[in-house]
This record gives sequence, C-alpha cells and structure tokens, in this order.
Amino acid sequence: MSASMNPVSPSVTPPPDKRVILQASGLSKRFGGLLANDDISLSLGTETGKVTSVIGPNGAGKSTFFKMLAGFCTPTTGKVRLFGEDITGLNPHKISARGLVRTFQETTIFPELTALEHVALARQLSRSANDFQVFANTASARRDEDRMRADALEILRFLDLDGVANSVAKTLPHGYLRLLGIAMGMAASPKVLLLDEPYAGLNPDETDRAVELTRKIAASGVSILLVEHDMKAVMKISDHIHVLYFGKKIAEGSPEQIRNNEQVIEAYLGKEDEDIGL
Repeated sequence: MSASMNPVSPSVTPPPDKRVILQASGLSKRFGGLLANDDISLSLGTETGKVTSVIGPNGAGKSTFFKMLAGFCTPTTGKVRLFGEDITGLNPHKISARGLVRTFQETTIFPELTALEHVALARQLSRSANDFQVFANTASARRDEDRMRADALEILRFLDLDGVANSVAKTLPHGYLRLLGIAMGMAASPKVLLLDEPYAGLNPDETDRAVELTRKIAASGVSILLVEHDMKAVMKISDHIHVLYFGKKIAEGSPEQIRNNEQVIEAYLGKEDEDIGL
C-alpha cells in the first residue's frame, strides 16, 4: 500500500512593509577584485524624524554605501527599499523625486549667484516635470519663479540662513557653504535626507550650529541618515549608529552601546579616545 503524500504549499514571500522608511538588505558592491561593501543591511524603522549615523575609519566603505542608497552606484547584490518600494538601481533624480535626497561633501556652487538663487534653483530642478520652465520668459514661468523664490526664502528662514539670502556664494565662509548645501537638499522636500560629512571642516562653534540645525530638520519629520567623521558630533546627535569596517558592518546600536563596543574600539585602535569622541 503506497503512503499518502501531503501536498507541499509553496512558500510565500510577505510583501514589503510600506511603513519602513528606508531599508537596505544585503548590499554588496564589487569593483573588479575589490569588495567595497559586503552584505550590509540597515533599516531606519518606522518612526520618522530620527537621526541615524554611519561611521567607520577611512576606507570602511561608507561613501560607496551612500552612493548605492542614492542611486549613484548600482549594488552588485542586495536591495534598497523606500517605504516598501524597490528603488535599487533607479537613477538619482528618480530616487530624489520619491523623497530620498542626498547632499555632498563639497557643495557645488555658482560663485556669482546668491544663496537664495541657489536654493530656488535646487527647488526648481527637483521637480519631476517642466524643470527648466523657470528660464522661459513667459507669465507662467515668472509666476513659477516667484513661487520658487518664496519657497527658497522659507527654507533659508527655517535654517536661520535668511540673513545671507542675498549674499553671493563666493563671499560666504566655509561654514555657511556647508549649510547652504543642506538648504539645497531641503529644497527637494525630502522624506529622508542623506548628509555626507555635513560637519567636515567646521570649527567647534560652526559644528554646534550645524548639529542644532540637523536636529531642527529631524524634528520637522525628516528622517536623517548621515556619514560623519566628527565622532563627538555623531555621539551628540545620533539616535542610532551603524559601524562599517573594511566594507562590513561590525556593530550597530545607541551611542552608548557603540561607545562601549569592543569591536568598534578595536577598529579605531591607534587613535586617541579624545580625538574620535568615543
């Protein structure tokens, strides 16, 4: 008598959770024989307005990881999802239009344009259609330009930069240029803002101001993911921290957990505690 066989139900993959703000799953990137990122996963969870940091020594793979999230580099393996939508491999403009916006270590400026004009231009170019209508000499274009400038001024006010709104970029100190880069990112109305070393080159007073403005942005409901080498600033501002080392994620946790993590301390050996802020 033959044994009865029970049918095997096919496994069903649950749909992505649309509540999860940003999720990177198993991201790897290979450049020829170099494995720059190796199976890195990260989630911003479901609560908006949090600050998450990615840290690690030079060469840890932080920049490559950021590029994959923002569409400037396609992962060799892995997925990136924004509110449940697979955005892996989309170009940066399409990703930005969905609400994931990246700033850069060096802000590209037009020396003769004012801070207000930079933010207005960033606002206009972030739109998915009629990107260059602002340059047309029509009544509609002029109304559009007025609206963009009003929006830009509101962003500068929000970041306490309205005092330099009419200053041309070439006259602005480095600290203001760093903040201008953040303002240009905010012009795209981000849901998630990727800040690439926002405090680089700032003096202590400028750093304190930039940290407070980062907190203000987060408090407005924008989720922030930042890469930063200033560990004192990272420990002060972060809700959660991920640590990369030679392309792998070796730790994650609260600032206190990271400060006391033996793997993290070992990764930073050779640097004085006071220099790295751990």
